[in-house]
Amino acid sequence: MSTHDDLCALAGRRFRKMHGLGNDFVVIDARAEPLTLSPAAAAALADRRSGVGCDQAIVIEPGDGEAAAFMRIYNADGSEVSACGNATRCVARLLMEEAGTAETTLRTRAGLIRAFAGKDGLITADMGPAGLDWRAIPLAEAHDTLALPLAAGGYGEPVAVSMGNPHAVFFVHDAEAVALSAIGPVIEVHPMFPEKTNVEFAHLIAPDRIRMRVWERGTGITRACGTGACATAVAAARRGLAGRASEVVLDGGSLFVEWTEDGRVLMTGPATLAFTGTLGEILPAGKPA
Repeated sequence: MSTHDDLCALAGRRFRKMHGLGNDFVVIDARAEPLTLSPAAAAALADRRSGVGCDQAIVIEPGDGEAAAFMRIYNADGSEVSACGNATRCVARLLMEEAGTAETTLRTRAGLIRAFAGKDGLITADMGPAGLDWRAIPLAEAHDTLALPLAAGGYGEPVAVSMGNPHAVFFVHDAEAVALSAIGPVIEVHPMFPEKTNVEFAHLIAPDRIRMRVWERGTGITRACGTGACATAVAAARRGLAGRASEVVLDGGSLFVEWTEDGRVLMTGPATLAFTGTLGEILPAGKPA
């Protein structure tokens, strides 16, 4: 199927525009009518001028005996990825409202994720155990993931964590002062990360409060990143900078992360429905009308 055919197949599809702290998604329910997005179609959908515009495009597919649905995730550049924490909470909200339940389970390429409805509209997602071994990140070769031999822009020795996707977390004096748009893309494609990496810069506000900014792999700077918040909280605890429960303050607001004693990572935050709509004609990303 050509890119043109892929884009034509989107016409008439209903979608929801959702976000978690400004990390925004176009969510398409494909459980009744299957949909396969090519990289070009996903990127066109995400384009903020000629598409709907989003950080990630999400396709909800049929579940199985263990999960109510499968969540497929595409970055703004069209690449398919395994995990997205904020999108997980958004899709979980839809599934729980649909079923009239206070909990649900969904499946991603990173595995099963349980989610629970909490107070004030907040949703908690059990993101599973953090990956701390170099193979889990993955890295190109064996390194101590607590302090990678990597430097860029005057910053060095990040902590590597996998939350179903790779993260490099730098602890700095002032995350606000980091030239994220310049340094983020350099680290994202560093040869140490064969699958590229998400990049976080963070500093401690208090022992249980962390300021973090993020460059997302395949997307760029976003207002929030759920898996990035999880990775940062785990990295801070591993470094002895914070305890096992932290508020992570992102550009779009706060997520609350607990790294439990049995190694699981619980992330709590909002899941907001901005609007719904029907897709019309979409241009390929970067193509003139």
